[in-house]
Amino acid sequence: MRNTRSVCHMTDQPISLNPNGPPETRLAPEEPEASNALSHALAAPPASRRDLVSDVVAQWPRNLEAWATLGDLARDDVEAYACYRVGYHRGLDRLRQSGWRGSGWVRWSEPTNRGFLRAVDGLRRSAGAIGETDEEQRCAEFLMQLDPEWTRRSI
Repeated sequence: MRNTRSVCHMTDQPISLNPNGPPETRLAPEEPEASNALSHALAAPPASRRDLVSDVVAQWPRNLEAWATLGDLARDDVEAYACYRVGYHRGLDRLRQSGWRGSGWVRWSEPTNRGFLRAVDGLRRSAGAIGETDEEQRCAEFLMQLDPEWTRRSI
């Protein structure tokens, strides 16, 4: 008699041991004063917006919306990359403070998560623009792990 074994195929799909699915993290809202200052900066004439957003970042360096916005207003791809990278790292710090343990949903549908997700997406785009294709791919994969609906939404 021959000994036979079945072989299981591996999958890329996440496996959740939680019956409710992966945990979902919602970042705390930005400080209202910082959000107001950012809104004021964005309402300014285009020629002064970048400097005013930079002032918001200088006063509230943990503000993820401000870092993502500063990346959006960057003068070149390298400056954008630097701003988005800071927003990404500040965002990881804030996620961990919110109980995130390196996996689980961080969805765009939660408005308080958008600054972080904008920073990751901006880092993805700017990495591609400066030839960091491995970083571009990592960010694209990370976004899909954080929010499987990512490709169906628009900023």
